[in-house]
Amino acid sequence: MKIVECVPNFSEGRDLKIIDQITETIKSVKGAFLLDVDPGADTNRTVVTFVGEPEAAIEAAFQAIKKASEIIDMSKHKGAHARMGATDVCPFVPVSGVTMDDCVEYAHRLGKRVGKELGIPIYFYEYAATKPEWQNLAEVRKGEYEALPGKMKDPCWKPDFGPQKFNAKTGATAISAREFLIAYNINLNSRDKKKAHDLALSIREKGRLKRDENNKIIKDKDGNKLRQPGLFTHCKAVGWFIDEYNRAQISINLTNYKITPPHLVLEKVRELAKEKGIQVTGSELVGLIPKEAILVAGKYYLKQMGESAGIPEKMIIETAVQSMGLDDLGEFDINEKVIEYAIAEKDKLVNMTITDFADELSTDSPAPGGGSVAALCSAMSGALTAMVSNLTIGKKGYEKVWEQAKELAELGQNIKEYSIDAIDKDTQAFYEMMDAARLPKKTEEDKKIRFDAIQKATKNAILVPLETLTIAFEAAELSEKIGKIGNMSALSDAGVAAITANAAAKSAYLNVKINMGGIEDEKFKFDILTQADELLEKVNNLALKVEKEIKGKV
Repeated sequence: MKIVECVPNFSEGRDLKIIDQITETIKSVKGAFLLDVDPGADTNRTVVTFVGEPEAAIEAAFQAIKKASEIIDMSKHKGAHARMGATDVCPFVPVSGVTMDDCVEYAHRLGKRVGKELGIPIYFYEYAATKPEWQNLAEVRKGEYEALPGKMKDPCWKPDFGPQKFNAKTGATAISAREFLIAYNINLNSRDKKKAHDLALSIREKGRLKRDENNKIIKDKDGNKLRQPGLFTHCKAVGWFIDEYNRAQISINLTNYKITPPHLVLEKVRELAKEKGIQVTGSELVGLIPKEAILVAGKYYLKQMGESAGIPEKMIIETAVQSMGLDDLGEFDINEKVIEYAIAEKDKLVNMTITDFADELSTDSPAPGGGSVAALCSAMSGALTAMVSNLTIGKKGYEKVWEQAKELAELGQNIKEYSIDAIDKDTQAFYEMMDAARLPKKTEEDKKIRFDAIQKATKNAILVPLETLTIAFEAAELSEKIGKIGNMSALSDAGVAAITANAAAKSAYLNVKINMGGIEDEKFKFDILTQADELLEKVNNLALKVEKEIKGKV
């Protein structure tokens, strides 16, 4: 699932009616999910956070910028925060299934459209910057709104997109791509703010001022104060006292969790605090977190305990929650705090009971159908391999293969997760074909639009089961591996993993074939059918081989 976060900042924090109009435009875009609205009266600025698949996020960002340009007048704006436009900044952030390069592309696409259609000067900053000096937002925004009339006359300040003309009402907008920011607090058993801040100085990238044996600040020959860098990059931290909880906390912003993840910061603070006689009682996540970040934490703690990470991902996340004490100050609801779970559709097929799914399958509705069943078979194959692997780990007599079984358990879980996602993707692909077929066909232009939409939707309806076929091959390979080393008492389950992988492959293949008749792109048909034929033969041969070998052992 491709998910991008967008965090536009609007130059209005006092008039809630204006803020509501902007956020309503975001909510009106299908596939965009509004997560947070944080207005500030003193700054006269509102930070909005929403997520969605890339196209939905780009569209929602454009509509929000458009609405802000219509209802915010920068010529009358006053506030404590630096600003230069009605939509001041609009960064894209990779969350899941997208890269930073992807987000740079999204930023550039949005900037081009805003500049062209809305006539707003656009500057790119951070990862999206087109000039090294514009990577720093402070440089782009130097002089703020009041400096724009002069910048619009200076060739050095030609916008990346949009006219080099002062727009008194909207100002200018800075658009970027940046890493996800995790707001994270570490709780102490102390009420001493100074102790908390001392720990913060040790971990934050900025560090602390250097001092001599008499505690005097050390300066260089030019009189500049010298600093001792902290232990972590991409880490901002401060110590404070929280009246509500009657304790001190270390308040942390992690600006790149892939380099500095919260669990490693927590473990170092636990170590440093213990040296000072202080106990860390737990920690607190402010806002939401990408699934990847908390899964990495859970796997870290499972490894520390010598346990397998080849378990369902929610169990891995629970391990992280318990190990980090994320429920120290209140309930930590995975379905609300993890982005991917928070925005997941609740009426998906995968959320049904087995009985309800089978009942839905048995009706005269054409979807769900064989494609979803193919993905379900693939999911069961991966799950069975993970099961046999986990029944092998830690068992006497299998010590030599424990590490290999741990790897297979994780891979089996991955296959299960990918396949479960494909259950709904297949049904959605069918509905998209039906939607395309319902498009108007009165005029020649209508007919062309309809034809192109049908071709695009049909190709997608072919590619989804092809993906299941590919995953089924991986599932068959795993069943063979665990069949060779797995716990003998569960060997029949490895055989069933091979059989269900084969069923998934054969079922997916039929769903690839049946939609080919509607495709007019002959090269696409040849390439996909060639790939599907090869995969099907590989899966079938491998699965039959595994089945035969296991029959001879049980």
